Amino acid sequence: MCLVLVAQVQSQGCKCRTHYMGKCDNSGASSDCQCTLTIGPDSQPVNCSKLIPKCWLMKRESLGTKAGRRVKPAQALIDNDGLYNPECDTNGVFKARQCNNTDTCWCVNTAGVRRTDKGDKNWKCPELVRTNWVYVEMKRNNTDSVNDDDLKKALKTTIVNRYGLPEKCVSVELEGPSLIYVDLKQNGSQKLPGEVDITDVAYYMEKDIKGDSLFHPDEKFEILVNGNNFAVKEPIIYYIDEKPHEISMKHLTPGVIAVIVVVVLAIVALIAVLIFTRRKRGKYQKAEMKELNEMQQEAST
Repeated sequence: MCLVLVAQVQSQGCKCRTHYMGKCDNSGASSDCQCTLTIGPDSQPVNCSKLIPKCWLMKRESLGTKAGRRVKPAQALIDNDGLYNPECDTNGVFKARQCNNTDTCWCVNTAGVRRTDKGDKNWKCPELVRTNWVYVEMKRNNTDSVNDDDLKKALKTTIVNRYGLPEKCVSVELEGPSLIYVDLKQNGSQKLPGEVDITDVAYYMEKDIKGDSLFHPDEKFEILVNGNNFAVKEPIIYYIDEKPHEISMKHLTPGVIAVIVVVVLAIVALIAVLIFTRRKRGKYQKAEMKELNEMQQEAST
């Protein structure tokens, strides 16, 4: 069971460890550290001793903007839809159905990643399907030689200490001279109320690797291998749900359709060029044979 105990933020210092924009105050009657995070026009109370739910973080980001390897599992999803303004419940969990301002709706998993085709405002999402496996693919940012076991241990230690995820939920694989895979696994029955979720860990981790950390500036992202910071880059996040996703080719976006059309036209053009070239070559060979026969007849007379 992935049980983790997280100490409450101490009153002294009173800072938001898990988000650099969190506002904290301990001047109230209870003298406890109370923290909030501004999300659009609202201030959302947050527990800065734990990772802040991804749904709230995505909502905040969307409202603040203008809009040879390991074989991945067949049902793995990548967040190709980008940033959107999500609907969250009172605990910061994604609602099963998400819509945009054009009345286009779809269903998401607990990571907020689309897992169905898109439809109109009548689109139904009977349940929020849990993401029980997240794996992060990344690359080494340098060629420094380190012991494989030391690197695996350092990655696990960083994830456990920085994000609060128990070690039993984390495994690390290395492939070749550059590739690193981190698996985060947590079944619904393993996660107790209030525990950190692997989807929140993956969101924070991706931000850290890309140099866009959400943590307080004092909380620097480091993977310490024998006392030296081991840098990584280019994270790709894959999400695997407890139930197969329902994305088909029936509802393609205009961008995908355009790409398919361009590829098909390019193939047709290539075939046409090959046919034309072959016909031209065939005519040239026939003419050459005709001239050779005429020359042989003249020589015999």
